[in-house]
Amino acid sequence: MSNQCCGADLKFDGMSASFKRALWIVIAINAVMFVIEMSAGFASSSQALKADALDFLGDTVTYGLSLYVIGMSVVVRARAALFKGASLAVMGLWVMGSTIYYTLHNSAPQAEIMSSIGALALVANLISVGILLKYRDGDSNVRSVWLCSRNDAIGNVAVILAAGGVWSTGTAWPDLIVAGIMASLFLWSAASIIRQARGEIIESRDLAGLSI
Repeated sequence: MSNQCCGADLKFDGMSASFKRALWIVIAINAVMFVIEMSAGFASSSQALKADALDFLGDTVTYGLSLYVIGMSVVVRARAALFKGASLAVMGLWVMGSTIYYTLHNSAPQAEIMSSIGALALVANLISVGILLKYRDGDSNVRSVWLCSRNDAIGNVAVILAAGGVWSTGTAWPDLIVAGIMASLFLWSAASIIRQARGEIIESRDLAGLSI
């Protein structure tokens, strides 16, 4: 997905009809799964399901932003990625804070709902990951889409494992532990996206200075 120009490694910027179609499909999948999983999270009292549903919502919004900035300058796309990274960090902090709260007010969630909805979400995210797989090495705007979809799939596996832990122990601790792990993954991915986006902005400014 990259070309060599004047010694610079130019990454795929999303300017293709196939990528835009793929993004629209993934946006629709995420929007539907947010409604399903958040409803199930409240019905089952699962913090892990709520965290995963919030990630679906965040992906729906940020993928729409990714689609909007395709074709714009490197700096604009990188700034969009910065916004997405910051949003992901906020979600991670919210999930971490709410998980700490629920450790003090915990009750065992319904493992059956957790496992069935977690499996459905995993299928949805594996489809999204498959659709986006060949675009995983693009610029910060394109790569952020891939990272979010990958995180979702990992999160779904963790939710299913948490459901098994809740069922076997009869406590909320496996659910809360998984929610904490997901929050940490959100924060790590946010840092990765922000770091790449800042690098692209700095590189773009340096190149602009050299061209003057």
